[in-house]
Amino acid sequence: MLTPEEALNFLLHEARPVQGERECTLDDARGAILAADVPCPIDLPGADLSAMDGYAVRAADTAEGASLPVSARIVAGASECPPLPEKSAARIFTGAPLPAGADTVVMQEECCAQEGYVTFSRTVPAGGNVRRRGSEMAQGGLLLAGGTRLAAAHIALAASAGIARLRCRRPLRVALLCTGDELAEVGEPLRPGQIYNANRALLTAQLARLGCEVRDCGRLPDRLDSIRAALKDAAAQCDVLLTTGGVTVGEEDHVKPAVEAEGELRLWKIAIKPGKPLAFGRVGQSAFVGLPGNPVSCFVTFLLFVQPFLLACMGAAHPRPRSVRLPAGFARDKIQNRTEFLRARLNDDGRVTLCAQQGSAALASLAAADGLAAHPAGTTIAVGETIEFFPFHSLLQ
Repeated sequence: MLTPEEALNFLLHEARPVQGERECTLDDARGAILAADVPCPIDLPGADLSAMDGYAVRAADTAEGASLPVSARIVAGASECPPLPEKSAARIFTGAPLPAGADTVVMQEECCAQEGYVTFSRTVPAGGNVRRRGSEMAQGGLLLAGGTRLAAAHIALAASAGIARLRCRRPLRVALLCTGDELAEVGEPLRPGQIYNANRALLTAQLARLGCEVRDCGRLPDRLDSIRAALKDAAAQCDVLLTTGGVTVGEEDHVKPAVEAEGELRLWKIAIKPGKPLAFGRVGQSAFVGLPGNPVSCFVTFLLFVQPFLLACMGAAHPRPRSVRLPAGFARDKIQNRTEFLRARLNDDGRVTLCAQQGSAALASLAAADGLAAHPAGTTIAVGETIEFFPFHSLLQ
């Protein structure tokens, strides 16, 4: 079995970024992957601007106790801004253009205005409270890097530069195939021995969040011929085939032999808990990823391994999951063979504590968790020891 790091490295190496682009408006660019670098078309800001409400002056005119006549009033968006006369000040507001001749803005709280004059309590240094033209970014600079997964801040930055459309990678086409005769769909009555198909809802939501185009192939019966046919059909239309269940070695687990019959299996089992039976291979030109059937195992392996793989296939520049180091609020004995990813919560004191239920089918504890605490194979954890923690707010962006 591969270690978690080995498995992730393997999957990222196997990722083939999709070809093809689309043009996105800013309204529909959220979550898309930029196809190429975006240069800045203008200086940001486009002029010297006041960063405060106050008075625009020449710093040399602001000796302690000096009073200057207020010669102008300049507001944000002013189309005309005459030069500042010598030995005078201009009333200015945040975002307003700095008049020629001025080199400083004095905050209104640091001076006294009365009867058309403003008096200064001290000499101010030149350059204060001014946003210089191009200080954020000069025209032609790198505004957004290719491979960026666009979030609200990236979209706002593009808007601030006057860019209305962005060239992005086309969406990744993912086929979702859920296997298991024991599954019933939500809304159907449960027959004896059945459970509701939580994985379908979980993965549909996660794939939509990533911006994938999902082809829902429905629930497949536990029959080798049916699974082979479904895989072959989906491979003709999709970039990635994603299955749940059927990847162990039970007599009714047919996904592994189906993939081997229609393509090749290149990874099977990784040294983690929950989620050991994670499989990877290819069917035709499509990548195949087989997730475990237990919902928590499915969720953990998706977030830590499959999501980075999908992001790499989408062309994302930094697909690896992010973690932080935090103190443990629990102790745990040494474990062997497999790294465990434990559902955990963050205390108000910044320590990580474990959720009560850690079974691979216990979705309630997953919903209550703030993230996953890693317990590496062959190690113990002591209270207060720094451990690796994967916060959901980072993994689910």
